[in-house]
Amino acid sequence: MHSRLRNRLGWLEAGLYLGGVALLAVFFQLRADAELQREQGVRAFEASLADKAASHSGWIPDQELWSDKRIRDYEESIQVDAEPPLALMKIARLGIEVPVYNGTDEFNLNRGAGRIKGTAWIDSPGNLGIAGHRDGFFRGLKDIEIGDEIELRTAGGAVNYRVSSFLIVEPDDVSVLGKTAETTLTLVTCYPFYYVGHAPKRFIVKAEARHPSLKF
Repeated sequence: MHSRLRNRLGWLEAGLYLGGVALLAVFFQLRADAELQREQGVRAFEASLADKAASHSGWIPDQELWSDKRIRDYEESIQVDAEPPLALMKIARLGIEVPVYNGTDEFNLNRGAGRIKGTAWIDSPGNLGIAGHRDGFFRGLKDIEIGDEIELRTAGGAVNYRVSSFLIVEPDDVSVLGKTAETTLTLVTCYPFYYVGHAPKRFIVKAEARHPSLKF
């Protein structure tokens, strides 16, 4: 009798073991599938933004307020293969839609806006600084108002910001880019918007995140 009981327990133990192995296999397969879908989503997002930023046959930004020089620089920049943007920023009321690249060198700012290095990463909490040319993509900021909505979309989701203030500072005033505990956005461009030559001031827009869908 004891031998029969041991056999039954042995079969039960073996069954539980095999069942556990099967569940682990399913778990890891689901994780692998989810990771594959995430990577495919990231690639698709990057490809779509790259197409927008680098193809005349697709999306072309609203250039009504742009200077002639900025239009020429933009058209030259999109002929060059480059890294895809990090995000797409929209300010619907102002008609601003601009790809955001990593860094603020002239090449990036000719074809979009640029994340200011040393500020928060695109999909992380903190103060994210983004710069753009006053006679190009950021010309529309001249009409910004407190309460305007800004959407920053990445492959991981979107963060919606609401403009809380705007101000004019000296070029060497970097306090506006200081670290914050909250998820904030600081837009920087030269000022005055229609100044001839090198503009002597900087126009700053501050915005705070509301209901972010990104998983930090």
